[in-house]
Amino acid sequence: MFWFDKHHPNALYIDNRKELSGFVAIRPNKTIEPDEIQDFRNMPYEDGAFKLVVWDPPHILRRNASGKYLTRVYGVLHTDTWKEDLRKGFSECWRVLAEDGVLIFKWAETDRKLKDILPLFSAKPLFGNRTTSNGRTHWLCFMKIK
Repeated sequence: MFWFDKHHPNALYIDNRKELSGFVAIRPNKTIEPDEIQDFRNMPYEDGAFKLVVWDPPHILRRNASGKYLTRVYGVLHTDTWKEDLRKGFSECWRVLAEDGVLIFKWAETDRKLKDILPLFSAKPLFGNRTTSNGRTHWLCFMKIK
């Protein structure tokens, strides 16, 4: 949703699903068309493969993504496994990040506060900010410093 150019030759857009036009009635032209179908908890890339990783995991906790617009468009974290899923996701993003690489992490405080998320990660952010009028969306910057 935040990409200006998903098709930039130096960008690799991954998601664990693909959805064609019409998958949500309220936005009939909405699509989810990643370059590759991948699971952020187990990515097939080499260690240190990327200098920049932008990670925007689902922010909604549910048992499944069926039904509502937000869960269908943005995906969900499972209510029973969300902590481990985020822990694994950060670990994978960190693994594929090159030395001195930057990880940008986006989190919306939909169902969990940022203070509940950060202890799951093995590194601390250098800085970040809150966006949107309600101040619930956070952008954080991590750097893999030697």
